[in-house]
Amino acid sequence: MGAQDSLDLAKSFVQRNGTDTPTMVWDASFDSWSHYGVSGQPFVILVDAEGNELGRWSGLSSEISELIG
Repeated sequence: MGAQDSLDLAKSFVQRNGTDTPTMVWDASFDSWSHYGVSGQPFVILVDAEGNELGRWSGLSSEISELIG
């Protein structure tokens, strides 16, 4: 999970909502957004432990909720 907010706002969101999944990745340079072709929010990329992309979704999707439980 990432955002275009400040790191402090992102940490506040996690604390306020008591969430630790999906893992939040902070990239102040947004290079990861370019690498993965992220064009806006919400945008989800599911990656396994070996780094293989399992799926991607742009916008809200019930399928995302089913995958991350």
